[in-house]
Amino acid sequence: MRLESLRLLHFRNYPHLQLDTRAPVNVFIGENGQGKTNVLEAIDILALTKSHRTHRLAECIQWGEQFALIEGRVQRNTGSSELSVTLTTSGKRAAVAGIERQRISDYVGMLNVVLFTPEDLQLIKGSPQVRRRFLDMEIGQISPLYLRDLQQYVRALSQRNQLLKSANHNPTERITDTLDIWDDQLARHGSRIILRRAQFVRTLERHAREIHSRVSGDREVLSLSYAKVSPEQTPEQVFQMYLHELRARRSLDLARGVTSVGPHRDDLVILLNDREAAAFASQGQQRTAALSLKLAEIELIREEVGEYPVLLLDDVLSELDPVRQVHLVSAMGAQVQTFLTTTHLEGLGSLAGALQVFVVEAGQIRAKTP
Repeated sequence: MRLESLRLLHFRNYPHLQLDTRAPVNVFIGENGQGKTNVLEAIDILALTKSHRTHRLAECIQWGEQFALIEGRVQRNTGSSELSVTLTTSGKRAAVAGIERQRISDYVGMLNVVLFTPEDLQLIKGSPQVRRRFLDMEIGQISPLYLRDLQQYVRALSQRNQLLKSANHNPTERITDTLDIWDDQLARHGSRIILRRAQFVRTLERHAREIHSRVSGDREVLSLSYAKVSPEQTPEQVFQMYLHELRARRSLDLARGVTSVGPHRDDLVILLNDREAAAFASQGQQRTAALSLKLAEIELIREEVGEYPVLLLDDVLSELDPVRQVHLVSAMGAQVQTFLTTTHLEGLGSLAGALQVFVVEAGQIRAKTP
């Protein structure tokens, strides 16, 4: 797939921006603080309706304006689509060909992206919440049903937690009966989330293990583990397992006022040579593992949707040594359209014929002629 054009209105430090982005590799070069990352953030929001930099999309609206608009034309194997995301102080609207999609799950997936930033090292050494968000963002791109289950799960979890708090350590019969209802809802949606994550992790591991072996010179074996669930289990089996855990922990949950078990508490465990990477891997090994996971995402999305996603690289070449740079650069080009930010063009010589370079300075972008 290709993002052929990008238009921004009142987004961050861009009052108005129109770019032709049909090149295989689009490079945004400039000093720090000029607005390079803002372009990649806009593409990320166009794809996912979420930002990797903030949970408050209203922050993306230019100061003094009432809205921001991101528009892009996407070319896929099935044809061309005009996508747009409008941000306001009260929310967001996503549209295809000018027609608003009422459910975000019906929009996400029109443009698939893989984003790699220096902060992605947190995938290895960060909190479980970082890895859960990684799973949710990536699976959500390829499975609208997963997004819907996730939304329903979050609502059910909020209701159950409110009920636990209101019980005040002394649940009445009515509260107990209501908890039974929310347990069933939580287990129904949660079991589908758990099973889909387990299936995703198994496929991701297959690609990541092969890539990591190549990048590390066959010195390390990367493996992934998620939950105590086999991808071969049926949804009903996982449902019954999760429902049993919820009821077994009810007394504890009532005492604490929160739900202590479920996909909102799970973690993706990343191992190198059967040892937890977060605890035992060096910084260089952690960078290699993060790179392997990101490159594996590209292959997994291609396998799932039938074409390669768009790759977004935010100032990551400077964070990688020459060996890792070679592996990352080899993923760019004819098959994978790439957008990257950098302060220099070193390391990109092999892509000279595929590059479109944009010079970024103080919210102004101009195409650099050869």
